[in-house]
Amino acid sequence: MTRPVHPHQSEPRPRRRDRHGRGMRGPIAPPQVPLSVSRAESFVDLVQDSAERLERRWPQLSGVDFTVLEVPTSGLGGPGSGGGPDGHGGADGWDGESVPLGRFIAARGDAPDRIVIYRRPVEIRAKNRDERALLVHEVVVEQVAELLGLAPESVDPRYGQE
Repeated sequence: MTRPVHPHQSEPRPRRRDRHGRGMRGPIAPPQVPLSVSRAESFVDLVQDSAERLERRWPQLSGVDFTVLEVPTSGLGGPGSGGGPDGHGGADGWDGESVPLGRFIAARGDAPDRIVIYRRPVEIRAKNRDERALLVHEVVVEQVAELLGLAPESVDPRYGQE
């Protein structure tokens, strides 16, 4: 007597365990640790934390737009060519000589004052997460000092001491 041959199912059977006989051992990280936070998102959080810290001391910063860009752009300066407000450098005022870590852009028309922090140049100069957080805060303090026309030590008394 011959048995009928059944065609293979088009869907594989669900596996209850992996091929080594072990199932999931447990979560990779505790629930309070976000696994999906990218380095860029983490950097933005550092900038926002520094900005909020300074806003508590300087309420006039609440109208300032804190922005993060990957890198500064360069271009040929000159009036009408997209150069900086002084006719030198690119659209963000960078002359291409030294790489800036941040920049203050004064308000124009309806656009508020803006402080831009460049993520990649800051990350390259920091060796670890703590150094990166400290450097981000120092750059934010320096740009706020330029905005307010004060020394960085006046903006944040702990500037340069940490």
